[in-house]
Amino acid sequence: MAKTVGVSKSSVSAEAIEASEEELRQLCERHWDEVELLVIYLDGVIFGAHRVLAAVGVDDGGNKHVLGIAEGASENQVVAQGLLGRLVAQGVDPKRHYLFVIDGSKALRAAIDAVFGGENPVQRCRHHKIENVMGYLPKHLKEQVQGDARRVSPAGDRKDGAAGEAGAVAGAETSRCGGEPARRIIGDVHGEPAGLSPALMRCLSSTNIIESPHRGVRLRTRRICRWRNGKMVLRWAAAAFLLTEGNFQKIQGYRDRAGGLK
Repeated sequence: MAKTVGVSKSSVSAEAIEASEEELRQLCERHWDEVELLVIYLDGVIFGAHRVLAAVGVDDGGNKHVLGIAEGASENQVVAQGLLGRLVAQGVDPKRHYLFVIDGSKALRAAIDAVFGGENPVQRCRHHKIENVMGYLPKHLKEQVQGDARRVSPAGDRKDGAAGEAGAVAGAETSRCGGEPARRIIGDVHGEPAGLSPALMRCLSSTNIIESPHRGVRLRTRRICRWRNGKMVLRWAAAAFLLTEGNFQKIQGYRDRAGGLK
């Protein structure tokens, strides 16, 4: 049928390239001057041998937005700083304070400090923290401590006395068996901010908000077997992120405090 109507593989490829280049251009030319962003999530997604760092923001109404993407790993400060610098050029005010949610990468933290200053609160994903704790524990304690850690409310308020005691046990066992590195990490897990509802804190204490769009992007690009270069990756990533953005919903708990997330 393709031969009958005069369609070739090259013409289909050319159309796909042109369309995805337009999607990338649109993403790069977005402006955020009129959007009151409160939270910025940063995390990477893998495409074959390539990595893309993405930024997703949440505004004062609980709406999520794809802010931008950059080719490179989240462990690379130059890549992260370049992405954040472009967000500033697109209207994200570097003089305002935002809550940044990251997976714990030191490079991301350094890039945030370099572009937005060191006064912005930065939340490490609590799931990554717990996984780090597990790495310091003997096998026979991992399941128990992991369960104790997850039974503590992510909002910082203990659900009940038993849960609070479980958290203390988790910290004690981790410190005893994992040494100083584990003691530091478990203290970080249970030292998260209080005063937020459990629903809102779940959204603000982990990178789940950005990992969900990542799953949508992977679903839309799963049939691609060969990533030729970084430019191709960025084109397809931009198109997939914008398609996924169409299914975004408000984050849970955004109304739980007066004034929304403020």
